[in-house]
Amino acid sequence: MADHQEASVTLPSDPASVATARRYVAEVLGEWGLPDEADTADSVRLIVSELATNAVQHTFGQSPSFTVDVRLERGEWLRVGVTDSHPRWPRRLPAAVQQDNGRGMVIIRWLTAEAGGRLSVSPTEDGGKTVWIALPWPVGAAAESVSGC
Repeated sequence: MADHQEASVTLPSDPASVATARRYVAEVLGEWGLPDEADTADSVRLIVSELATNAVQHTFGQSPSFTVDVRLERGEWLRVGVTDSHPRWPRRLPAAVQQDNGRGMVIIRWLTAEAGGRLSVSPTEDGGKTVWIALPWPVGAAAESVSGC
């Protein structure tokens, strides 16, 4: 098993790209040995959906694309980051019961914490940011080398 594996995809900042990002990450995780039905796989798919949605909706057209990075470090930690070029960092919005949005970061934080992980935000050189989650790689999910990613 490699000490470090990674995969990345850059997509247009368009609502249709959210599903593409989710599918891409699911395929990578499957290639690395994480069963599609694993709880971690479900959590990561939802987290990627929320992060990608934020990158599309909250950049107000100022980020023409977003990038999804997936890394498996020493077979112990799965890191997933979504990068956009908009300077505003994510923040919790008050979500009224009737609102259809405003809960994305709450969902991401909760799922990450429930899995024993961490959430962080880091600046990019171009003034944007990457929102990262790091989750423990599930015991027994053997990572395999990925070619072409």
